[in-house]
Amino acid sequence: MKKLLVFLGSCLLAGLFVFGSQVNNQVQAAEKTYEIGTDVTYPPFEFANEKNQYVGIDIDIMKAVAKSEGFKVNIKPLGFNAAVQAVQSEQIDGVIAGMTITPERQAKFDFADPYYKTGVVMAVQKDSKIKGLEGLRGKRVAIKTGTSAGAYATAKAKEYGFTTVTFDDSDNMYNDVVNGNSAACFEDEPVMQYGIKTGLKLKIVTKPAEGGEYGFAVKKGSNPELIAKFNKGLAKLKANGQYDKIKAKYLSTESTKKATVDYSFFGLLKENKDALLSGLGQTLLLTVIAIFFATIFGVFFGLLGVLPNRFARGVSDTVIYIFRGLPLLVLALFIYTGIPSLTGQKIPAIVAGVITLMFNEGAYTAAFVKGGIGAVSTGQMEAARSLGLPYGKAMRRVVLPQGIRIMIPSFINQFIITLKDTSILSIIGILELTQTGKIIIARNLEGFKIWAMIALIYLIVITLLTWLSKYIEGRINN
Repeated sequence: MKKLLVFLGSCLLAGLFVFGSQVNNQVQAAEKTYEIGTDVTYPPFEFANEKNQYVGIDIDIMKAVAKSEGFKVNIKPLGFNAAVQAVQSEQIDGVIAGMTITPERQAKFDFADPYYKTGVVMAVQKDSKIKGLEGLRGKRVAIKTGTSAGAYATAKAKEYGFTTVTFDDSDNMYNDVVNGNSAACFEDEPVMQYGIKTGLKLKIVTKPAEGGEYGFAVKKGSNPELIAKFNKGLAKLKANGQYDKIKAKYLSTESTKKATVDYSFFGLLKENKDALLSGLGQTLLLTVIAIFFATIFGVFFGLLGVLPNRFARGVSDTVIYIFRGLPLLVLALFIYTGIPSLTGQKIPAIVAGVITLMFNEGAYTAAFVKGGIGAVSTGQMEAARSLGLPYGKAMRRVVLPQGIRIMIPSFINQFIITLKDTSILSIIGILELTQTGKIIIARNLEGFKIWAMIALIYLIVITLLTWLSKYIEGRINN
């Protein structure tokens, strides 16, 4: 028994070391490239085009500056809130995401020279009778987490008697108003203008307020050379006219009209099938790797929980209690942004995702391993011991084979749960199926149809796995 536990523990540590080393080698191979975080749904500043490549004013400016100053950038679409936290934990080098320069942010970030001036506007449904802030009394307003527009709305909420509800991305915020759940939303003027020009069923009813400026940011005191390079490159872009060309490319009426695209369900499926399949592939890969480590983790702590040793059982119960009790979203953010803040060591998103799933799913696996072994009649162990078998050998030869028959359906069910739980990892920028959906929706604003496709894909895969589970369970019981 001790040998089995040592073997499982060694496998877990060795596997994580090899997996982490391979990912870190890839990161180190590109250590001269700056990792730049951005939003996922903030057109015209950042969004994915028809080829699922990130474009927009922010992206084009960042790439043009990099080319001008002789460095490379790796753009990471994390979402605004996650990108800001990733900079603070030094997971990435900088953030360019329509980030308004404010005194509060300047206390924690170093900003480059401003590259865009904007203001906050309020938008409502096209047929709404609301004409200004006065019409919001007693109503609900949608805002986006961590934005200056959201801060402006929050500051006005008490004065004008409305309540706010927050969203992590712009598309969900807009749809909350379009669907009538909220009376209005607040957004930066060029972003809202772009959305309306490309088919968003809203209208602007206020003049720009709280005029601010966007800036590229790094963690305070951490990257002065990158700030200097950005400022130098931006000055060159403005001097040679490239900066004005980038703005015109996305803000002119002609460039923001919807292309002639088939917006039917099957038309959108045909257009985005490659991106969706890529997202599905990443989801399945992440699931397989995570369930591998979660199984080793779960079996190890599950077996600890049935040892005739109070300390071992206490360790098992504590681990299961902690990791089953933590919400997966909180655990993912803690591992990806919290731990690097304390240690100063970067954790690649894919590694953080696997560790998150390993702890969470492994805790549930440990629980049903304990349950499976506990379901075997105690008489089996007593009979084996009466025949002179030591505890470890009796467990391996007699109890475990019977317990495994009971556990197998639960193992497959846990695989299904892990597959679904990968969607939460979009919060740390892993480009799995859910994150892919967000990116596609940011481009075409067809939220219902795209989410229906993603739901259908999950349903098909989970149905196949469920059939497999029933087949295996039937074979075992026959």
